[in-house]
Amino acid sequence: MNTVVIRSGKLSPAIEILRRGGLVAVPTETVYGLSADGLNGEAVAAIYAVKGRPAEKPVSLLVAGMEQAKSVCREIPREAYLLAAAFWPGPLTMVLKKRPCVPDIVTAGGDTVGVRCPDHPVTLALLRQWGGPLATPSANPSDLPSPKNAGQVLAYFDGKIPCVIDGGPCAVGVESTIVDLTGPTPRILRQGGLPRDRIRQVLNKEVL
Repeated sequence: MNTVVIRSGKLSPAIEILRRGGLVAVPTETVYGLSADGLNGEAVAAIYAVKGRPAEKPVSLLVAGMEQAKSVCREIPREAYLLAAAFWPGPLTMVLKKRPCVPDIVTAGGDTVGVRCPDHPVTLALLRQWGGPLATPSANPSDLPSPKNAGQVLAYFDGKIPCVIDGGPCAVGVESTIVDLTGPTPRILRQGGLPRDRIRQVLNKEVL
C-alpha cells in the first residue's frame, strides 16, 4: 500500500478514502488521530486491526460541534452544552449516551460514546466536508507513544494506511481530558489537556 501524504488544503482525496471505508491519519491540537467513518463498523474494525487495539477499549468520535454530536448522542444533559460552549473546539472529550446508529464496535458494546470537537482548522474542515462523525483514537500502535507530527505517524504506519494529512506539529501535545456526563456528578476518566478546575468553574459543581 502506498501511503498518500496530503499537505495542501485539498481534502477531497481523504474524503474519498473515508467513503471507501479507509483510514486517514489526521492532525489535532492534542495528538494525531487515526480516523475512519464513525458509523461504519467495518471501517472502525480496520482501526483496531492496524493499531493492534484490544476490542474491549472503545474509541471516541470526532465531531464538528454540538449539531454533529446530537446526531450520535441522546439525552444530552445541560452540562454538555455548557462545556461545549466553553471548551469546543478543544481538548475535551465528553462521554454521553449513544444513539443506535453508533456501531457497537465504537463503544466496545457499551451504551455510551465519547465525542470531541478538535481545535485544528484542517481536521475541522474535514469533519464539515465529511458531514458526520469520525472514529478517531490516537494514530499509534497500542502501547506506543502518541504521535505529535505527521513524520511520527509515518514512522508507525507508512505503507499500512492509505493517507496521512500533514497539519504540522500538535499545539497541545497531550491527549484530551475525558469527562463522563452520564451520571449525576461529572467524573473525569482521563486527565489531559484541559484542567479539572476549569471544568468545575464552568459547571459550578463538583467534578469527581
